[in-house]
Amino acid sequence: MSQNIESVCIIDDDSIYINLVSKIIQLKKLSQSVLVFNNGKEALDFFRESIKNDAQIDVPQVIFLDLNMPVMDGWEFLNEFSKIRNDIQDVIDLYVVSSSIDSRDIDRAKSIDVVSDYLSKPITLDDFVRVLR
Repeated sequence: MSQNIESVCIIDDDSIYINLVSKIIQLKKLSQSVLVFNNGKEALDFFRESIKNDAQIDVPQVIFLDLNMPVMDGWEFLNEFSKIRNDIQDVIDLYVVSSSIDSRDIDRAKSIDVVSDYLSKPITLDDFVRVLR
């Protein structure tokens, strides 16, 4: 199976979830590399740096974003990322991934332009294959 996605980004503070997702991506050969950030601020700093360095940094093609994190949560990240998204030349699919099944969270996330879809935790293998193929 060939890898269509070069790089995936996970923005989440749950180390067990991060390890599980990274292993699935690696074992199923869904992406060549996985970038991990433990909060929105770390990720936002990375994307701002990629803009400053004029895309000399490999920007991930897919982002899996948790909503509930310390320092900068997913909502704050989405707000700030929306402001800089057009400055990033690469195509990025951003998926909000949360254990929240509150329809208000789902509707709110889906209403944000930079969000491709909302996925509920735990994400299934079928979800990963669908998103990363």
